[in-house]
Amino acid sequence: MTTRLFGEPVRRREDARLITGKGRYLDDIGSGALAAAFVRSPHAHARVIGIDVDEALDVEGLVAIYTYEDLTGPMAEPLPVLIPHPQLHAPRTGYPLANGVVNHVGEPVAMVVATDRYLAEDAAEKIVVTYEELPVVVGVDGAREAKAVVHEDVPDNVAAVHHQETGDVEAALAGSVNTLSFTQYIERSACTPMEGKGVHARWDADDRSLRVYSSTQAATSVRAAIAAKLELSLDKVEVIAPDVGGGFGVKIVHPWPEELLVPMAAIALGQEVKWAEDRREHFISSAHERQQRQEITVGYDDEGRVTALDVHIWHDNGAYTPYGIIVPIVTATQLVGPYAIPTYRVKVESVYTNTVIVTPYRGAGRPQGCYAMERTMDRIADALGLDRAVVRERNLIQPDQFPYDHHLTFQDGRPVIYDSGDYPGLLSKLTALVGWDSMEARRRDAAERGKLLGIGMALYVEGTGPGPYEGGHVQVLGSGKVLVSTGLTSQGQGHETVFAQIVATELGVPIEDVEVTTGDTRRFGYAVGTFASRAAVMSGNAIALAARGVRDKAIRIAADVLEANPEDLEIADGVVQVRGTPGASIPLRTVAVLSNPLRYAFDEAAKQATQFATTSSDDKPPVAEGDAPGLEHRDYYSPIRSTFASGAHAAVVEIDPATWEIDVVDYAVVHDCGNIVNPMIVEGQVHGGVAQGVGGALYERMAYDRDGQLQNASFMDFLMPYASEVPDVRIDHQQTPSPLNPLGLKGAGEAGVIPGTAAIASAIEDATGRRIASMPISPTELYDLMRDEDAERTARGTGVLA
Repeated sequence: MTTRLFGEPVRRREDARLITGKGRYLDDIGSGALAAAFVRSPHAHARVIGIDVDEALDVEGLVAIYTYEDLTGPMAEPLPVLIPHPQLHAPRTGYPLANGVVNHVGEPVAMVVATDRYLAEDAAEKIVVTYEELPVVVGVDGAREAKAVVHEDVPDNVAAVHHQETGDVEAALAGSVNTLSFTQYIERSACTPMEGKGVHARWDADDRSLRVYSSTQAATSVRAAIAAKLELSLDKVEVIAPDVGGGFGVKIVHPWPEELLVPMAAIALGQEVKWAEDRREHFISSAHERQQRQEITVGYDDEGRVTALDVHIWHDNGAYTPYGIIVPIVTATQLVGPYAIPTYRVKVESVYTNTVIVTPYRGAGRPQGCYAMERTMDRIADALGLDRAVVRERNLIQPDQFPYDHHLTFQDGRPVIYDSGDYPGLLSKLTALVGWDSMEARRRDAAERGKLLGIGMALYVEGTGPGPYEGGHVQVLGSGKVLVSTGLTSQGQGHETVFAQIVATELGVPIEDVEVTTGDTRRFGYAVGTFASRAAVMSGNAIALAARGVRDKAIRIAADVLEANPEDLEIADGVVQVRGTPGASIPLRTVAVLSNPLRYAFDEAAKQATQFATTSSDDKPPVAEGDAPGLEHRDYYSPIRSTFASGAHAAVVEIDPATWEIDVVDYAVVHDCGNIVNPMIVEGQVHGGVAQGVGGALYERMAYDRDGQLQNASFMDFLMPYASEVPDVRIDHQQTPSPLNPLGLKGAGEAGVIPGTAAIASAIEDATGRRIASMPISPTELYDLMRDEDAERTARGTGVLA
């Protein structure tokens, strides 16, 4: 048996439970609870003139109806702006229930509670809301024109102007040998996890305490929001994230109106209340992401080296800004990628539209930034007739330049200083892995089969593991079991396995003895949440520190018992032993018993710690000053700044010129997330991310019409890639440990999705010779592009091969 499991491809411990139907999701809880349903706005922009509930009152089983008029105190105030920023000059958030005006289809107007969901939906259908329709704003271009406004007091529809600049861009561009300018678009998409949002609340009137289950990525913050909005003492509120069927960012937003309204109703009615989001609700009332218009000007020399980069982005933030301007900031600061850009200016205008709010979706602004930078590299290569890999290579930050300071400010308010990396190494591995230099032979082979073949690549750097902190608690029981808890939540990433591997390695115990709990405020009350590829970096390191604290205490206690020098002791396979002295040992579980001096013996193990069984000195207290009973330790990890993971992807596409169907036939990934805890889980994360990247490039979009109606609000109409559309992914790893944390980790959760759109756009452009300036792209759109005589050609498209 080995307990040195850090870096080993340990099978996911949670899978057996999840794939055999033993997971416990939100809708598995509270089968006898009252059910909530919502009346939601059918209009994208309208004034609420009246709400008539008379017919609904006749529905048998109806328990209560709530409108804005029923909200009091903090519940009657707008929802919070979670992350304020000085450049968010016109923040706006909605109310738990609409207060006079609705700003997107799906905004909640009334909540109905009934004895079951069917009756609640029946009653909701009988509520008549009278609206006065208002002009609608859809899309970034519509918001820029400002012929209509979303919020009356924001006449230009601009919520924020985010600006960062390094050097004199105007002068640098004027002095550049070459410049080029272009505009491109990336469309809106959404996470659509398998399980939508959901809330269950139970109020104990005698104890005046509230227990809430929520399918969330931020249990502790949901708890704080509920306590604040419902004016409860924090210690009387418990929030638990049960098994969560996917998050991808949409569940880091909080508090959702339902997370406040369902507990409010449970308290008012004195009964359990539950709401589970249906699929259409998720499409029209949760969160989306991605849509941007990007105007780019770049200066460069004859070798393809960038001398200046000027980017102006228009970002669609939807109807409200509850999550601040995190996505625009991430785009602005991650856009520079792995390149040394001597002079950089970025301006992001974040605009209101009468559409669903935009908040982080896996990648959170990074795919857009990568799309901007990598398409710029492709354009430079095309203009100069250079190989695209060569242009990238000439602009890369070199290994001896770390730590590399971009002189920008990241989403955590800390400087963008890359901690470590080897970007030329990534590129070299990628070109070898995909066979970049032998692509002409594959191109000829495809042509013989009547197909157009193209290849594209994209490199990225991903800020991961932002603070401010996470914590971990590790406790060894007298049974030998090791309990581990951390406050952030899990959505299926494999935390149970990874955190157990870390503890097994740090503490020298069998992984089978380790039990991990996440997202339960009863076990750990301080946390930030699961987002931005931060779980392994933040909670992983906190748990490692906690395990080291337990190990140190165990060694100290065992040294007293064994009358040995602590420096001579080690823990392996759950036993503390003197190195090189067989038999001089004590099980860790016995150390746990001895760590808690007892008066009463409850079992055979406990007898060893009672007052007449020990040989402790009469001159010392049973619990030493500064010590605490029990073999446990709590610790926190708070980084000085984020770590920066990196990677390089290459996509090979084949296009059928008869149908213009685009087939991704080959996909290669080289990934660097520092030291790897579990390569199998990292590769699983990369695979999942690549699938979402393919979806974002070729299939997934939110199709709003000019009235703000979402035309594809179901899985019948919202395209996504099946396994048949996701290629086999070849992965190579590179490990440049982060010097910023004890385990040398960088995040891996979002990496796979970041470069997909950029790489596939490049490959399509390479195959067709037509400039690709808007993604995703469908076969019909590609067909139209190929038939457009005015469509811009690349060097390949004009017969000049780059």
